[in-house]
Amino acid sequence: MSVTIKKIAEVSGVSRGTVDRVLNNRGKVSPRTEQKVKECAKRLGYKPNLAGKALAAKKKNYVIGIIISSEGNPFFNDVIKGIESFIETYEQYGIKVIIKTMKGYNIETQLNLIESFENEISGLIITPIDTETIREKINYLKDSGIGVITLNTDIKNSKRFAYVGTDYYKGGQIAGGIIKLINPLALIGIVQGSNKIYGHNQRILGFKEEIEKNTGATIKEIFETDDDDITSYEKTLKMLKSNNFIDTIFIVAGGVYGVCRAIMKLNRKNIQVVCFDEVPTTIDMLKNDIIKVTISQQPILQGKKAMEIMFDYLVKGEKPQNECYIIENQIKIKQNF
Repeated sequence: MSVTIKKIAEVSGVSRGTVDRVLNNRGKVSPRTEQKVKECAKRLGYKPNLAGKALAAKKKNYVIGIIISSEGNPFFNDVIKGIESFIETYEQYGIKVIIKTMKGYNIETQLNLIESFENEISGLIITPIDTETIREKINYLKDSGIGVITLNTDIKNSKRFAYVGTDYYKGGQIAGGIIKLINPLALIGIVQGSNKIYGHNQRILGFKEEIEKNTGATIKEIFETDDDDITSYEKTLKMLKSNNFIDTIFIVAGGVYGVCRAIMKLNRKNIQVVCFDEVPTTIDMLKNDIIKVTISQQPILQGKKAMEIMFDYLVKGEKPQNECYIIENQIKIKQNF
């Protein structure tokens, strides 16, 4: 026999209206009462009526806005695949999803994209630029009743209610540990996407701290590429021509193919490359021994998980149980493929 709102109200000692507001995320309830009602519902084995939820969702016309810096960065193709697979699974709920993409990390462009649909969305999933302008906008959306999830990279000190992605600092440590194993005396060039991205900075921090532990490896140069293959190609050529002694390259984010093309152009196949992600060109370079190791962020899972959390928040009225949903970094070598 299904557990009713009336039963939960009787056991928890509150009104049916209060139970309804807690279970369906309608209106304000004190944190203490909310916790009591949820614990009671869980203890009684309450299961939401998903058919009723679907009907209610259609009536409310939920709209999820998504902003991703995916143009020119093939990694995000799989993130979008994860998002789209979730949409197909839950299309009966009538949720509209608007995906907006951008190239690079221009603050004004991202702000304009947010403002282009902020009056129609119920929730926002975003790969944010870590700047005060975007932080203030996220905080404004939250205060306006719009839930925000940061996807793949986070933003410091904002009111977003959840982050979905890998531990970037740990990813940097892993990359540093790999380089220490394959070349303890490495002379390293670092190719960064953008210092406006919190995750990229965290990777470099983890990498530097790992490299500095009991090793003779040295970081000789670092430059930004905005995750663009053409920029990566040109700047890597310049770096290798002016620093002929560099024997190891750590690629923090995108632009991997451009770096590899520069190495091939100069016939510097002795250079050890450690990077992230498993897009088709990266896998090809791994198989051809241009890349030594790549670290996967499981992008499809990231897209699905962000959508799942937003769906539970909007349709089921369930706030995220965790502030951060960390997706495992996975080490991949030629033999994995």
